[in-house]
Amino acid sequence: MSSPASADVAALLRKHGQEHLLPHFDVLDATRRASFEAELRATDFDLLARLVSEAKNPPPVVSEGEPEPPDVVRKGDDAVRDAAARAAGEALLRDGKAAALVVAGGQGSRLGHHGPKGTFPATPVKRKSLFRLFSEKVRALGARYGRPVPFLVMTSEENHADTVAFFEANDRFGLLPTQLHFFTQGMLPAVDESGRLVLKAAGELFRSPNGHGGTLQALHTSGLLAKLRAAGVEEIFYFQVDNPLAEVCDPVFLGGHRLADGEFGSKVVAKSGPDEKVGVMVRRDGRLAVVEYSDLPASLREARTESGALKFGAGNIAVHVLRAEFVSRLVARGFALPYHVARKKLPCVDVEGRASEVAGFKFETFVFDALAFARNPYCLEVRREREFAPIKNASGVDSPASSVELQSRLAAEWLDAAGAPPPRGPDGAPAVPLEISPLYADSPEALNAKRPKPDYSKPVYLGAE
Repeated sequence: MSSPASADVAALLRKHGQEHLLPHFDVLDATRRASFEAELRATDFDLLARLVSEAKNPPPVVSEGEPEPPDVVRKGDDAVRDAAARAAGEALLRDGKAAALVVAGGQGSRLGHHGPKGTFPATPVKRKSLFRLFSEKVRALGARYGRPVPFLVMTSEENHADTVAFFEANDRFGLLPTQLHFFTQGMLPAVDESGRLVLKAAGELFRSPNGHGGTLQALHTSGLLAKLRAAGVEEIFYFQVDNPLAEVCDPVFLGGHRLADGEFGSKVVAKSGPDEKVGVMVRRDGRLAVVEYSDLPASLREARTESGALKFGAGNIAVHVLRAEFVSRLVARGFALPYHVARKKLPCVDVEGRASEVAGFKFETFVFDALAFARNPYCLEVRREREFAPIKNASGVDSPASSVELQSRLAAEWLDAAGAPPPRGPDGAPAVPLEISPLYADSPEALNAKRPKPDYSKPVYLGAE
């Protein structure tokens, strides 16, 4: 037997112009009604009203200075500088002052994969999941530096339970229970173009993740940030789950950032061309910022230096390091990052439960907007072929196939340095798939010490697992 909404919820909806939701209560049973009311009571209607107002009536654009190329440190250009940075980063790891954070709230649906994206089989030979690969990299750090590195996994409401279950079913991939931490990204309701809330299903608001900038807010609200700082963690290495070549807690990056006394550091790669659809790092009024591809005029996208390189060619690869104290300051008096509006078609249901679709707004935050608040931001350019092989598309560029090839090519480079060069095809790619477990060798130097002698008549996997 259904009944109308509770008096306080009805008043809340009327106060905020959302009374169109009241008829939906008539089709809900007691359990769904209680859940729906709890969801509505937890909704920040004041924030939502502000975001809707800004989406419908965007504030005047504040005139900003013309973008300039950023000051970039290039990894590998100065051996003395890199050695000093490495030493500083290794000291942070030995002293337990660094943590690794992977943003893993997405699903693998674009890849035709059922389940969290981190469960996608990504490596060339063993087809290890992304979660397993990164867990092994974190374990290798602990073995090298004598201290377990905290591993933080940010999930979403959609995939949290499946992610935790995946780790538990695989004995946490050898990680200690005390070093593995899960926390969940925040969500925000979406609205139609008039600002009305829409329903994903009967008694359930259509909500979406609040963007990768929400990582910082979720660290705070989960209590994990305070826990990390109490344990002595000072630097948080941030990366996304879809990049198997991410050099987790790269000591050169950590140390360079620390020696620069930075609060926010970013890795970049040289763009492959002016039309590569990635955000670029720029400098405006003396501060670093990321400008999205679509917001950079063609004249600037195509501008070249005297040497012929792209003037704005520092492509953002979503690998950062953040000072833990800076994150605390950023969220101490409310979430400081701006929200961005995305205009989308929103699948929804009407009061009869019939599927529909409306034009509307989603709201999200970007982690790199924290650059505007950071002291001494630091930018390190790295080689794409060594550190960036994302898996975003089912085929073509940034696909499983392209990522596997790049992973094999890097393994071949390490094997060359170890005196065991693999056979190659006409395009220079290894003739067979190659994979090196981080637990077998986590650097070219570590592989060289093993003096491997692989059998190249078949796919090569170096590792005991």
